[in-house]
Amino acid sequence: MAGIYALLPKGPRDLMDYNDRTRQPRQLFSGKQYAAVTGTPWATAAALSVLERGGSACDAAVSALLVLNITHGEATSFPGVAPALVYNAQTGQVRSYIGAGKAPEAATIERFAARGFKTVPELDIWAQLVPASPDVLTALLNDCGTLSFSELAAPAIQIAREGFPAHAIFQRNLDLSTLERFGFAILLPENTRVFLRGEWWRPIHLHDRMTFPDLANTLQALADAEQSALQSGGTRSDGIQAVRDYFYQGVIAQEIDTMHKDQHGLMTYNDLATYSGGWETPVTGNYGEYTFYGNGTWSQGIMEPLILQILEGVDLKSMGHNSPQYIHTVAQAIEIAMADRDAYVADPAFVNVPLETLLSKPYATQRREKMTASAFGNLPAPGEIAGFQAGSAETDFPQPAAGFNLTETLASLSDFTIGQDTSQVAIVDAQGNAVVITPSDFPKTPMLPGTGLNLGNRMNQFRLNPANVNALQPGKRPRITPHAVIVFKNDKFFMAYNTPGGDTQAQTLVQVFLNLVIFDMDIQQAISAPRFYSISAPSSFAPHEFTPGGLRLEADLFATAADGLKALGYLPEEAPAWDKDFGAVGAILRGADGSLYAGADPREETSAGGR
Repeated sequence: MAGIYALLPKGPRDLMDYNDRTRQPRQLFSGKQYAAVTGTPWATAAALSVLERGGSACDAAVSALLVLNITHGEATSFPGVAPALVYNAQTGQVRSYIGAGKAPEAATIERFAARGFKTVPELDIWAQLVPASPDVLTALLNDCGTLSFSELAAPAIQIAREGFPAHAIFQRNLDLSTLERFGFAILLPENTRVFLRGEWWRPIHLHDRMTFPDLANTLQALADAEQSALQSGGTRSDGIQAVRDYFYQGVIAQEIDTMHKDQHGLMTYNDLATYSGGWETPVTGNYGEYTFYGNGTWSQGIMEPLILQILEGVDLKSMGHNSPQYIHTVAQAIEIAMADRDAYVADPAFVNVPLETLLSKPYATQRREKMTASAFGNLPAPGEIAGFQAGSAETDFPQPAAGFNLTETLASLSDFTIGQDTSQVAIVDAQGNAVVITPSDFPKTPMLPGTGLNLGNRMNQFRLNPANVNALQPGKRPRITPHAVIVFKNDKFFMAYNTPGGDTQAQTLVQVFLNLVIFDMDIQQAISAPRFYSISAPSSFAPHEFTPGGLRLEADLFATAADGLKALGYLPEEAPAWDKDFGAVGAILRGADGSLYAGADPREETSAGGR
């Protein structure tokens, strides 16, 4: 066996020329008409092409998202989650679209317990959530789009067929050891065929040509469904509905149903056929003259206002940017907010969330008083809210140990990533409208054979403790980490921004905002500055690991602040400078002069542009 392995080819596959931008400095973009910033340069180019042709922010966001599903498909797959915020410049209104799918009707805590699971398994078909992004895309096109799905999908289809170079983040997210690739091939053969071309022995090399012909065919089939409806005399809206129906009630839904039956999964045709997202009023909170808008409590959209309202009135500037005292103060606000998130925040269709109290100034004052002179260690207790019972904040997450289990063995390997990222889209069009989408999902569960479709593992963000507010229930949405943010200043649009990063997303976005408004940085400086994040709260991803008092800091910040943080009782950990685990922010803001300014994070391939 070893001799055969030694003879197998392990070198690059059809290398492409590409100037990789990861960990390279970025320049501040400024323009007068429109701007786009997304997770890869190909997605940004697609968005700008749409805007140049007079398309809307919604059109540009859809085209960019589909290209991200190709060029960052290991981290933001089609069809995954896609929380969205939309700002209408004419009405001044911000709306949220629900971009997280629901648990299948057969998904119960009792079923998981019967298999011995204490948390949702990471690499199992049972971790698949009903897909949300096709619903999001078609809703955006119906609401504020002007172009057809076919036009907007064309760049993604072309790139999927012709290929793109494996950029540094794509390569890192799929940088598996030989043992991991072998296990990946046994456990997830279709995923191995798609992402590793069936050659488990061969790693992905930087700038390998990556093609996804199956996904190109699927996107083309969706476009063909639209064109068929139009050719039959249907309206533009009829064409968009045909795209949605092809996915949720047509061929794709039937194939997903068949796969789950064949692999003893949980999802059925009915789960897909009855699925809907929907528009909702965003979560809002204030910090001085700024108003934050976020997605509902099925996401982390509440976190930025929770954190910032605790910090409101604290003299952060006098502490010095990224001083140990500053980091300690911001980290404590983050950890207090996380305690409340874990106790009260979940799908509002299933949980009565005390939103008004959580986002009130008196409550923020009460929680601010819980800050201490040294590190908390374990998270502080959640706040007490009259008439509401805080959910269980369990901190022990044992895994099944009934003999050798390949799924659990692979999942336990520290660097077994297989994606494990998210991406971002932020658009402002020539009319001043804005769209922010934070798409995600990874190839960690069985892909739908022959389609290129990756249904992700987002059920992994549920808890299997019925006393937890985020406990799994049939038809419930997990409290997903991805979320989008729009900020107003003095009741006018100021900024659209978002980032990948799981539980670090809100921590990252708060730091960027404070860099901008407290320390007077421009948006690119605010994004590029070194960052930290707390790991004191149980991870939103099973198996929900955490380190009481733990703080991770990028290398240059670790060098200046670690000793001071140790003295305050923290356990600081060093990470490389400009490391992707600290997020990859994309932001567009409207300056006082009316110009648009955009920043792109050097920690990934994030790319900004416009006119």
